[in-house]
Amino acid sequence: MSLRFTDKVAIVTGAGRGIGKAIARRLASEGAKVVICDIDKESAEKTAEEIRKEFATEALALFVDVADENSVNAMVGEVIKAFGKIDILVNNAGITRDDLLLRMSVEDWDKVISVNLKSVFLCTKAVARHMVRQRFGRIVNISSVIGLRGNVGQTNYGASKAGIIGFTKSAARELAGRNITVNAVAPGYISTEMTEKLPNELKEQMLRQVPLGRPGQPEDVAGVVAFLCSDDASYITGEIIRVDGGMAM
Repeated sequence: MSLRFTDKVAIVTGAGRGIGKAIARRLASEGAKVVICDIDKESAEKTAEEIRKEFATEALALFVDVADENSVNAMVGEVIKAFGKIDILVNNAGITRDDLLLRMSVEDWDKVISVNLKSVFLCTKAVARHMVRQRFGRIVNISSVIGLRGNVGQTNYGASKAGIIGFTKSAARELAGRNITVNAVAPGYISTEMTEKLPNELKEQMLRQVPLGRPGQPEDVAGVVAFLCSDDASYITGEIIRVDGGMAM
């Protein structure tokens, strides 16, 4: 595999496990120095150690609460102190707090909006300052097919992921003049620790909506993210790419 990201510094939020971990591993496998950010510092450190051993690249594990401005700014400061620059940001961190609209608490609404959407604003704003000065940057936001088509019991999650799409397009227009691209990836049913815990009946119901007839893997998402971060995608910005086996076509 070619080393498309040699000497590039990449921040991936929510990278301690699941899709975020797969993205960090893919970028590291192609030469990037990766920053594994997670609210679970232990899982971040474990992932960083695995990456250092397997890919012989620098991997820094940092605690961050992506919904807290001070925490995000401190994280970005640590990255600049360690590496002197930031080339890539992948806003992957996200949570679910599912419930039907009429039963959903304001607390669950606010929490999902903060972690999933406010975090994209905070992290992008903090990182873009450095990318603007160096006149280069690649930002990829992880949305969801739920942001495109909706889902019962996920009004908060759907709103947050749809918000990411609007944010992506607006930020892409603002930052394009500084050679910074902003794109989003919208995964569908991906096999992760979170989806594996779902009832079998629900998993079968989701699979019936996937024309390819199988769940995706975190690596499927990671491959598209890596493409959007690479020079091969230098003329793509404001785009939303579905990785969903045809679920939302």
